[in-house]
Amino acid sequence: MGTKKNKFDYINVAKRVLDIESSAIADLKQDLGESFINACEICFSCSGKIIVMGLGKSGHIADKMAATFASTGTPAFFIHPSEAIHGDLGMIDSEDVVLILSNSGETEEIVSLIPIIKRMGIKIIALTGNKESKLSHEADIHVHVLVKEEACPMNLAPTASTSAALAMGDAIAVALLEKRGFTKEDFAKSHPGGSLGKQLLLSVQDIMHKGDEIPAVYETDKLASGLVEMSQKALGMTVVLNQKDNLVGIFTDGDLRRTLENKIDIQKTRMKEVMTKDPYVIKKETLAYNAVAKIQEKKITSLIIVEEKKVIGALNIHDLFRAGVM
Repeated sequence: MGTKKNKFDYINVAKRVLDIESSAIADLKQDLGESFINACEICFSCSGKIIVMGLGKSGHIADKMAATFASTGTPAFFIHPSEAIHGDLGMIDSEDVVLILSNSGETEEIVSLIPIIKRMGIKIIALTGNKESKLSHEADIHVHVLVKEEACPMNLAPTASTSAALAMGDAIAVALLEKRGFTKEDFAKSHPGGSLGKQLLLSVQDIMHKGDEIPAVYETDKLASGLVEMSQKALGMTVVLNQKDNLVGIFTDGDLRRTLENKIDIQKTRMKEVMTKDPYVIKKETLAYNAVAKIQEKKITSLIIVEEKKVIGALNIHDLFRAGVM
């Protein structure tokens, strides 16, 4: 019989990594002070953009940090230090602020940029784990992001240090967000494709059926005509109009079921005899997520959009599903 192989304990390794990284982030609170406040104030007062730089793993964190700033009301973008040396410095002007990430604070490509950036009159904020580094000494503001150890067992691969830098970047971004009074509506404007953006920006006029897509019959039409219109337009309903083209009722799938139960002659019965009078209507400016609330509140499946007594649109629950607001 062969010997049984020892089972590797993935869970224990994961717990150790998470303990080290969570501890590293928690320890950052001890160093928060004037430098953090000053960094936030410089960013808040910046009339240009926050230029975030970093190399290697710090570069990946810097890129994410810039994205977080930009999506929470602080204009920002990432520039790779190597590209900056070869022309991308032209993307920076004197109204900007440069935020540089480097755990050692001695990264050659970054250190070589400092004199050029300072000659442009641009403020430099440095996030490093080394208070005595060239970068920390040359920066206008140094935010200390020191970790006791990396999660890597050899203490080499950037793990805890990058997690700490990311958390500090988030702390700055959220502090600026709250200082600006950034709202859900502001967030939605920069995230129009997300679920929150759809909730706060999408109105019923953006998704409603218009013109010939709206199923419509007159109150004097026969029920048979109404059923044909409902079938062709496939919204599960038809609006019912008077001779002035004003809305007077709605006929839905539910009305049809009740009509058939009563064995009504569809060739003789007129729409005004079987329609639901005074249907619930909304305005075109109504936000789509408010339309969802009304559908749920009224326990209906369709909504009619009216302007000056005229029907200008219609939608049903499936349109709201397709729009991603339900």
